[in-house]
Amino acid sequence: MAKVTGRAGKDRPDVFTRFTTRTARILGHAWVFVAAVAVLIIWAFTGPLLGFSDTWQLVINTSTTIVTFLMVFIIQNTQNRDTAALHLKLDALMLELKVSNAKLYDAENEGEGEIERQRQRIEHAAADGEQRAP
Repeated sequence: MAKVTGRAGKDRPDVFTRFTTRTARILGHAWVFVAAVAVLIIWAFTGPLLGFSDTWQLVINTSTTIVTFLMVFIIQNTQNRDTAALHLKLDALMLELKVSNAKLYDAENEGEGEIERQRQRIEHAAADGEQRAP
């Protein structure tokens, strides 16, 4: 993620990051969902008035396609940043707890098979720890 240095020398996210974060936050509100449903209801009620024409159908098809296309990028960007931040926090916790398994630090870059093997190993270790506890 690119950063821009602010007035006080603090780094702040770039314009795209600020835009996607703000947009995702706004579009995640219930009132946006209600507004989208209202638009669909209005569109449906205009069908009989416009004779259910091809243009009437094209309006909703084109609109929803464009919104969906753009939202994929916004959601993916925010999800990528959230996941990276989560990995950073987990890595910091693992470092503080002195976890030395390098495969765990890089688990997000492993294949499904290796992740499943590591999960099973940890699950067995946890079960063994429970059996030893009084």
